[in-house]
Amino acid sequence: MNTHRPETGHEAETGHEAETGHDTETVLAAGCVLWRRSPHGYAQGTPYIGEGIEICLVHRPKYDDWSHPKGKLKRGEDALACALREVLEETGHRCVPGARLPTVRYVATGRPKEVRYWAAEATTGSFAAGHEVDQIVWLPPAAARHRLTQPRDRKLVDALLDALRSA
Repeated sequence: MNTHRPETGHEAETGHEAETGHDTETVLAAGCVLWRRSPHGYAQGTPYIGEGIEICLVHRPKYDDWSHPKGKLKRGEDALACALREVLEETGHRCVPGARLPTVRYVATGRPKEVRYWAAEATTGSFAAGHEVDQIVWLPPAAARHRLTQPRDRKLVDALLDALRSA
């Protein structure tokens, strides 16, 4: 049975956070693959669903990585509420949630982690750099896939495109 111990902030996915013993409780987190319609229109060539949209990636200076906005659930917090809160905190953008995307499971600093994701279309907002996220980029899907640090995050780009095709 998965249990949750509330924490704040991001834990290291690369082993940077100190481990505090033999804790194997699953860390529960949520995030979004944040997208918007490209202000640049469609690319030249054969159109496909990925053209005409851009995906937002966040850079975490502490780990020097690029990922989708995400974070840990607070005590009693719903996963979708957490995902939307984290998008706003990390990117400065509000969004409209869409399709559920695959849940990603992996081990971070010796503990199992489960991250639930949603597709989310950006609506309003603007980015302000902070200590957790110092920059964001809006990239076409192919460039976003290339920029992402973790291969598991690249699969979420494909899941977003599949969800948009099905909508």
